[in-house]
Amino acid sequence: MTAQQIILFTCGYLVALVAVIYFTRANRRRVIGAMVGGAAAGLLGVGAIALCEALGWWVVPFAPTPFFLALFYVGLSISLAPIYPVTWRLARRFGWRGLAVFIGIVTVIGPPRDYLYATMFPKWMVFARGVAPIVADGATYAGVVVVGHAVMRLVAGPASRDRLARQPS
Repeated sequence: MTAQQIILFTCGYLVALVAVIYFTRANRRRVIGAMVGGAAAGLLGVGAIALCEALGWWVVPFAPTPFFLALFYVGLSISLAPIYPVTWRLARRFGWRGLAVFIGIVTVIGPPRDYLYATMFPKWMVFARGVAPIVADGATYAGVVVVGHAVMRLVAGPASRDRLARQPS
């Protein structure tokens, strides 16, 4: 993956973030929480990539420069940030059960998505054979949702206290 591709995808995800903020009616505190959650989840994602590369489960080719790694981290963080206003709304509407279902769906859908990208663009990522890379990829997806949502909740407060939250009758 080139720096130009990362910048292009980051800009696309930034547009998606703005759209998600608009449609979820996120206030300033939730937007900041989503950005901080994306930053925390981005650290988890970069760490998972490094760990799984060390274990030989997949390879994500990086240019060996600090600039490229920083650019990748910023892009990953911005690409994760749109998830958290959505999880906020799910938690507000359906509680922890809705959030658990969302995490389960992301965990199941994430690895086939990554394997599809790896097949289409082998210069971006190559997976090893076996079940371990699939499980690790799914666990990474679950982890970035859990960590990012938890950090956003710490910054913006619980969804149940939102002024738009449903009140028990």
